[in-house]
Amino acid sequence: MKQLFLAVLLMICISSVGCSKSDGLAPVKPSPSGGGTSTPNRPGSIGIIGDTSNVTKTVNGGMVLMGGGTDVDAAFKWMIERSGGGDVVVLRATGTDAYNSYINGLGNVNSVETLLINSRELANDDGVAYIIRNAEMVFIAGGDQSDYMKYWKGTKTEQALNYLLNDKKAPVGGTSAGCAILGGFYYSGETGGVTSAQALANPFDNNVTLYNNDFLKVPYLQNIITDQHYLTRDREGRSVVFLGRINKDWKTAAKCIASDERTAVCIDKDGKAKVFGDYSVTRPYSYAYFIVSDAAKQPEQFEANKKVNWNDGQQAISVYEIPASVNGGGNFNVTNFKADEATGGKWYWWWIDNGVLNKKDQ
Repeated sequence: MKQLFLAVLLMICISSVGCSKSDGLAPVKPSPSGGGTSTPNRPGSIGIIGDTSNVTKTVNGGMVLMGGGTDVDAAFKWMIERSGGGDVVVLRATGTDAYNSYINGLGNVNSVETLLINSRELANDDGVAYIIRNAEMVFIAGGDQSDYMKYWKGTKTEQALNYLLNDKKAPVGGTSAGCAILGGFYYSGETGGVTSAQALANPFDNNVTLYNNDFLKVPYLQNIITDQHYLTRDREGRSVVFLGRINKDWKTAAKCIASDERTAVCIDKDGKAKVFGDYSVTRPYSYAYFIVSDAAKQPEQFEANKKVNWNDGQQAISVYEIPASVNGGGNFNVTNFKADEATGGKWYWWWIDNGVLNKKDQ
């Protein structure tokens, strides 16, 4: 009888364990310091703050294009508000979990976790995809965008990000390299960087490596390329060359959204953009630029190993420049780039003469 009782008791214990609640990933105790090493049972995780149990919150979509350098607090708060206070996931291929405590200190969220996805094996891991798909907000850190392309493109990580962007419609943002991959057209930098001087001297330089809508599918950005660290690294000329190459290679009159450092373009679910940052007259490097090419205005000279000429009566490229504000500067409709819907900034003409970029007021 005693043996029968023990057998029944054992069966009850096994049954109760098998029916216990599980979110598919075993919870772990958050590291007080934010981690820095792999978190057990959470593939790719190098640290988590908050509750490891998945929560479901109502989200309000949007995108953040951040220009690198100092992070923009207001832009993160903008995303956190749209996340409904759910789970925040930071993605990167190099670096630490330093964003965890920073983001956690900017608003009330269920958790903040950093995934270091630095191999295609990890990018195809079901556990990694699970964490991303169940996030209410994702932020892609800086680094090297060619790593993101090399490790993530064509994987379950890419699928999870596109699910968030287009089905779940959660807020997604990126800074520097993380911003570079958010455009439908994107510059990979896989063979090395390219400066404005190099691109303007030879628009077919080997380092002008561009791709067309084969990675992330961000709402409203399919016809757009992004650029970052804009005035700090003198990237205006190369953006114009990128637009010229897209025109030549894919017969598309694309557009560009570029941001200075400590500047973020926040685009809501309806495609309306505002510019957040810490612009001041004593620190004038905090603008965003909405750059428009025109299919009817073709470069006069755009060939390999020859300096670019793209004049068209000194009106080759139309540019709307918006200064950043802590509360969000200006308004711009990225669904149509219409001039009469833009406010809070100023329109300019850009053109190129013999490899030199020029500007004037419209």
